[in-house]
Amino acid sequence: MKEIHELYSQLTEPRRVVITTHQKPDADAMGSSLGLAHFLRQFGHEVTVISPTNWARWLDWMEGTADVLDYELHRTEGDKKLEEAEWLFCLDHNHFSRTKSLAPKLAEINCTKILIDHHQEPDTASFDYGESNTGKSSTCEMVYDFIAGSGHRDKVNIYIAECLYAGVVADTGSFRFSSTHASVHRMVAFLKEMGLEHTKVHEALYDNFLENRLRFLGHVLSNRLEINYELNTALMWVSKQEILKYDIRTGDTEGLVNYPLSIQGIKLVGLVIDRDEERKWSFRSKGSFDCNTFARKYFSGGGHFNASGGRDTESLQDTVKKFKLAIEENSKQLQ
Repeated sequence: MKEIHELYSQLTEPRRVVITTHQKPDADAMGSSLGLAHFLRQFGHEVTVISPTNWARWLDWMEGTADVLDYELHRTEGDKKLEEAEWLFCLDHNHFSRTKSLAPKLAEINCTKILIDHHQEPDTASFDYGESNTGKSSTCEMVYDFIAGSGHRDKVNIYIAECLYAGVVADTGSFRFSSTHASVHRMVAFLKEMGLEHTKVHEALYDNFLENRLRFLGHVLSNRLEINYELNTALMWVSKQEILKYDIRTGDTEGLVNYPLSIQGIKLVGLVIDRDEERKWSFRSKGSFDCNTFARKYFSGGGHFNASGGRDTESLQDTVKKFKLAIEENSKQLQ
């Protein structure tokens, strides 16, 4: 994988470009994809953003979401765009497997493949150019660095600013996580100077839900939260019946796993949701507990040091038992 700065001199030559991200894209995934798309179009590139799946409805405020292709719904059109692509950007995921049913097509197509991502253990062999930097706060910050490094920061308009700011806010926990380095604040200062209204973006991300989600959160926190003070761990579980009862859609569980971290002494939180084909895990930690290693070892997952995900094909009851056994095995690290 060649360094991404080697692409800078090629930006002004229009190409057919596809931008992809991981399944069920969050604010960083969608923000970085759309921010990069708005930037590249200013050079005359023909740009298509393809999401492997649907996305949270509270991301629809971002300029350009109406034109994003949902691959599960528009596979034929998506395949055509991918087969015609000269450049493929893969954002906020570093392995094709994170793109669900889109993965085989990404591996198959013959074009220049470019990675921009901040997760651990990238599959660098699959990419021609790229940057993988786990020290970065978000993929949105990395897209900003790409724009600035290319010498075209003057092309950052209000749409780019809003998209990139959204991803940074979400992935830094509103600037409270340790990944919020000085470079993040310098980026935001520039976006503010370009006219960014940060309150508008924050409200679109966090004050843009329906009543059923709030009642669902209350139910889970009251009835599906188990605390193990001896192991400084919290566990939450959600059944498929509860998903249906409260009409929970993609994105409605975003942020739920973070609530128990506010409890004094808690170092690790696990949230499991019963989906149709598998059980989906989210893990969050504070301090020195490595969520990424934990998720990879027990739940076929991975991600960041303090924030990771996983999956399990066993039943909800069995995967909860597996989690409880796993934290016992890691009792020393959780003290």
